[in-house]
Amino acid sequence: MFRTKRVIVVGLLLASFLALLLAPTQMPASYDWLQHTTSESGSQGIAGAWLARLGFLLFGLAVLAETAVLHKIWPIPVRIFLGAFGVFMTAVAAFSTRPWLPDLPFDPVEDWLHSFAASGMGFAFALGVGVRWWGRPWQAKMRGVDLVVVGTVVFIPLAMSLLPNWAGLLQRLMFATAYVWYVRELFDGRHKVERAS
Repeated sequence: MFRTKRVIVVGLLLASFLALLLAPTQMPASYDWLQHTTSESGSQGIAGAWLARLGFLLFGLAVLAETAVLHKIWPIPVRIFLGAFGVFMTAVAAFSTRPWLPDLPFDPVEDWLHSFAASGMGFAFALGVGVRWWGRPWQAKMRGVDLVVVGTVVFIPLAMSLLPNWAGLLQRLMFATAYVWYVRELFDGRHKVERAS
């Protein structure tokens, strides 16, 4: 049973990853994936933005499903923070950012809701991974991975503000780090979960 659930979560993560990877191919010629973020590939008023929004939605659902699958080994604070990440990611899919094209109209309230959800998502992920790191046995191999992930989530947004021409690439690296962490975490805890179920 656990194996089936794990396959579903991995399938959702993979589908989300592919949707966000391919989203720039649906964008107008003025979109530059090195400079423009994944959020901008799901911007308001942009044809083809549905693919990025689908990627966000699948990512949020995947994390909520993983939270349910790993509830027997994730401590309550980890479940709360990473569950919040899933909810915020789903909200990022529901509320889109303003387009990068200055002449297009946009809804500023929706843009603010997107920014709020994206910020909440980052904080929830960093706190969830940080608490997971703290609760692991000191000899666990994943502790080093946890530290790298938290550092990535903290420093990449700073780098994006300092290097705006590379913001899209940097954000994609941050997303890739999150995908890898969720997959590693899913497989890292499999023996405990299988014994407990």
